[in-house]
This record gives sequence, C-alpha cells and structure tokens, in this order.
Amino acid sequence: MADGYIFDIQHFCLDDGPGIRTVVFFKGCPLRCVWCHNPEGFRPCPELMFDAAKCTGCTACVCVCPSKCHSFEEAVHRIDRSSCVSCGKCAEVCAPGALSVAGRKTDADGVFAEIEKDIEFCIDSGGGITLSGGEPLMQAEFAEELLRRARELGIGTCVETSGHVPREAFLMAAGLADLILFDIKETDPERHRRFTGADNGLILGNLAAADGAGASVVLRAPLVPGCNDREDHYAALGRLAGEHQCVSAVEIEPYHPMGIPKYARLGLSPGYSGEDFMDRKAAENAAETVRRYTDKDVSVK
Repeated sequence: MADGYIFDIQHFCLDDGPGIRTVVFFKGCPLRCVWCHNPEGFRPCPELMFDAAKCTGCTACVCVCPSKCHSFEEAVHRIDRSSCVSCGKCAEVCAPGALSVAGRKTDADGVFAEIEKDIEFCIDSGGGITLSGGEPLMQAEFAEELLRRARELGIGTCVETSGHVPREAFLMAAGLADLILFDIKETDPERHRRFTGADNGLILGNLAAADGAGASVVLRAPLVPGCNDREDHYAALGRLAGEHQCVSAVEIEPYHPMGIPKYARLGLSPGYSGEDFMDRKAAENAAETVRRYTDKDVSVK
C-alpha cells in the first residue's frame, strides 16, 4: 500500500467536477504559478504555518520546539524556518491556533475513512472524489491506488492536473479517471514560463496524448488580470479545445485573492498580489471570445 502527503480533504464541493464531490488535496507541485491560491501545496512535505494575528505571545512554542526555531524579540514572534522540521509539537500547544502544520502523511485507508463520511451524497448526486493539489500526479503511485480503489467501490473520479507531469503518470490517470480537469494556465510558451516557471511543451504534449488514450477532458483556464487576460490567449484556448477530440468543455476561472494570506503564514511572498476579485463581466467577455473559436461548451465558474 502506497503512502502519500496531502494537505486537506474537503467535503461537499460543487466546483471540482460533476455533482457533489470530496476533494483530496495532494502536497507537491512542479510549477510555481505566480497567482496560485494553494501555496501550501507547493512542497511535497509538511510545512509550518503561522498566523501572526492570532499569536498571544504565550511562548509555549518556545518551550516545546526541539529545533529551537521559535523566539520572541521585543514581543515579536520570529521563526527560523531553516531549522524547522515541521514536527508539529508547537502547533499542538498553541492554544489560540496561530501555529498549524499544512500537510500530513497518510495512506489509502486514511483517505477513504474520510471519503466514506459523505460518499452516499456524492454518489446520489452523480459526483464522487476529485484528486487535486498541488499536483496529484507528482505522487502517481498514491494517486493510482486511490483511483483504483474508488473504481472498485463504484465511486466516480476526477483528477485535476497541470499536465506538467511525466507521460506515464498522466496516461495512468487518463486511463483510470472518469474525467480529467486539465489546467491551462497560459497558451504562449514564453509567458507560461514567466508565470509558472516552466514552458508548456510537456503540458500540450500530454493533452495530445489524452486524445489517443480516449480520455474525457475539461480544460480549466484561470483568468488573471494583468497576466493572461488577453484576446490572443482566449482565441488560443478556443482553438486548443477545438483541436482535441478529448476536450468536451472549457471552464473559465476568474481570479480571486483568497489565497494571498497563506503566503505570509508560510513565510513566503506572493508573486502576484492582486487584492480584488476579477470582474465577472470581463470573465464573461473572455468566455464569449473563446466560444468564437470552438463549438465546445464554454462556461465561467
């Protein structure tokens, strides 16, 4: 039985595939999208999160930390993250909840113990489970075990992926999952590199491979002001959908700033600091442009 690292399991989700779904969020991602709203999914290991607004200065964390990474200087709580081993001892004694650990090691039994809490609702609604992240196919063996067990139990499956993964892992998911939610961050290779840290060659290659694998794919396109909100990008999205038989629909995902506070809690700085939700009308206009280049269904989430 494979083990894996996840950072959350969310229940009764409506935006991660058809019906009501339980979403399993995997740790680890090969990309660094500047607008990412799940930065706790970047690294494939547990990480300490600190919410300074909740800290009361009780110093309980200082007393229990085996790495001595907590200190208080002039009543300011400081963390030496280079020494932190994410053991979680500080979070256990933090009464106000200022400290927490993002990520935990588990196995398929542990995940399905959570999934089974509401799986009847999911199945009755035509839903199931969705593997998300992070990038679930960075932990391909663990993802495969979850997908196979779900199939044996008659539970519907989706995998949300960036597509920037080894072909073997992608084809495994394409063969086992009922639906692939395929994120298209940017259609221009140089802009893709600027915004995510990698070009989109591997991603487009895997999308092409999905056709041969007979997969069912929905393209998901985050729309971020000042980054990829361009007419030529919308046109390219439409053409991309039209060129691939496996693609049934395109979903436009307007940017939201809800993930920005997480960066500070992880000791990181966001690469994109837009503080406003993307205008709904602008997203609808983008969807209309995409529709001019494809006969596939195009919607705004």
